[in-house]
Amino acid sequence: MSQHSTSSSASHGDDHDHDIAAHVRTYMIIFGALLVGTILTVAMYYVDFSSMALTVAVALFIASIKAFLVAGYFMHLLSEKKLVYGVLVLSAIFFVALMGLTLWGSNDLPRNSVTKTLYVP
Repeated sequence: MSQHSTSSSASHGDDHDHDIAAHVRTYMIIFGALLVGTILTVAMYYVDFSSMALTVAVALFIASIKAFLVAGYFMHLLSEKKLVYGVLVLSAIFFVALMGLTLWGSNDLPRNSVTKTLYVP
């Protein structure tokens, strides 16, 4: 009977080792992608783009990809979609409510107060 429990724990250990190896492989691939992104960022410094807007667009594009990789894999946000969407919806509800309260109270002035219009040429 002890042999059966030993063999089952050994097979469970093999599954666990395989699972860790898969995660390590994923992290190494993401590390490689981030390394390539960093090299690409440094290389783009030496490229002369025609306009500042294009330079900023390329820099933001590379930075966005790198930020997605870090947030999605190292911060585990890709596996927690339900929680992320819940927080996003709750934030949107609070944003709309606060903007509504701000607009609702924007004309609510104290008694005997005078509004002044500021003229800026």
